[in-house]
Amino acid sequence: MNNFENTRKIYAGIGVDVDSAIQQLRKIKISLHCWQGDDVRGFLNHEALSGGIQVTGNYPGRARNPEELRSDLEFALGLIPGHHKVNLHAIYADTDEKVDLDALEPRHFQNWVNWAKALGLGLDFNPTCFSHPMVKDGFTLSSPDPEIRNFWIRHCQKSRIIGEYFGRELNQKAVVNIWIPDGYKDFPVDALSPRRRLQDSLDRIFSEKLDSRYLLDAVESKLFGIGVEAYTTGSNEFYLGYAVKNKKAICLDAGHFHPTEVISDKITSVLLFTEELLLHVSRPMRWDSDHVVIFDDELQKIAQNLVRHQLIDRTHIGLDYFDASINRVAAWVIGARSMQKALLKALLEPFDLLKNLENKGDYTARLALLEELKSLPFGTVYDEFCRQEGIPTGLEWLSKLKDYEEYMKERDKK
Repeated sequence: MNNFENTRKIYAGIGVDVDSAIQQLRKIKISLHCWQGDDVRGFLNHEALSGGIQVTGNYPGRARNPEELRSDLEFALGLIPGHHKVNLHAIYADTDEKVDLDALEPRHFQNWVNWAKALGLGLDFNPTCFSHPMVKDGFTLSSPDPEIRNFWIRHCQKSRIIGEYFGRELNQKAVVNIWIPDGYKDFPVDALSPRRRLQDSLDRIFSEKLDSRYLLDAVESKLFGIGVEAYTTGSNEFYLGYAVKNKKAICLDAGHFHPTEVISDKITSVLLFTEELLLHVSRPMRWDSDHVVIFDDELQKIAQNLVRHQLIDRTHIGLDYFDASINRVAAWVIGARSMQKALLKALLEPFDLLKNLENKGDYTARLALLEELKSLPFGTVYDEFCRQEGIPTGLEWLSKLKDYEEYMKERDKK
C-alpha cells in the first residue's frame, strides 16, 4: 500500500474524505501579487517608494520590465498546483505611452489581459495611491487640497473601469482594492475632517455603477505607517463602517493591525455584515513587515475560519508581501503553497464531529481530537494534489527553481 492510500484510510477512520478535500482545494484561487517580483517599483514611473512601504535586500533577478515579470510569474505558477489569479497595481501598466495615473485606460493593460487569457488566469487590480508626486504631505483621497484629492479620485475611478474590463475579458470577477497612506505623524487637532473628505472621495469614486458580475470593490484599512504613526485616515473602524453601509468588501490585511491582533478571528464577524471579503495574507513578524507567508499558527487559523464556516466562496484570498532578500520567485511559491497547505489541513478536519463534541460540552474529546489531527499526514495528501496537477512535490520544485535562477542571473547581465 502506498503512502497516499494509507493516508486515505487514516482520514476515513475519522470520517474525512481526502479526495473530496483535494477537489475542494482545486477550486480555491489564490491571487499572486505582482509587486513581489520587482520590489514594488512598477513600470509607469520611477518614483522612490513612499507611503510607509520599504523593501529590503538586493537578491539577483529582479524583474525590470513587464515581459520579465510575466515570465517570473508564469514560472512560479508552474510550481503551484491549481488555477489562480494575478494581482496588479496600476504602476504595472504595460505601455510605451507617457501616461499619468489619472489617465490610465484598459488598453494600457492589454498585454496583461492577453497573457492571462492564454494561461487561463484571472486578474485583480489596485489603484497605486503612493510613490507619486501627487501624494502631498502624506495625503491623497483625504487631502485638504481639492486638486490633489480630485487627481486621486480620477485615478480610482479609472481603476474601477480597468478592473471591470479585466473581469469581463477573463470571465472572472476582478477585485479592485483601494488602500491609501493618508495620515499624520503626530496627533491632529481635527481628526474628523480628513475622514469626511475620504468619505466624500469614496462616494464619488463609487458613484458610477459598474457590473458586479465582473467587479468587486474593496477598501483596505491600516493601523499606522512610517510617517503617519499617530493617525491614519482610513482606519479599520472607518472602512468597516463604510463597507457595511455601502455594500463594499472590506480587505483584512494580516499586517495592518496591532502587533498582538490577528485577522483570523475577524473573518466570521465581518462576513456577518458584508457579502464578500478580501484577505491580504502576509506575515507581520514586526507589525507590517511583510515577510513571506509560511505555514504558521495564524495562517492555519485563517484557513480554519474560512473552511469550518463555509466562507470560501465569499472570500477572495490574495498574498501581499515583498522580500528581496531571497529569490523573488521562490517567495511566491513558498507563500502560495503554504496557503494551500493551511487550507487543505482545514479541509481535512472532521468539522461535524468536532462541532457535535463542542455542542455536547465534551471539551475533553474536542481537545484530544484537535491535538491528534495535528500529527496526521496531511502533507501526503498535498503531495497527491501536486501529482494530480503535474506539479513537483516536496522540494522537487526547488531544484527547478535553481535552474531558472541561473537564467535570471544571466538576464541581469543583459
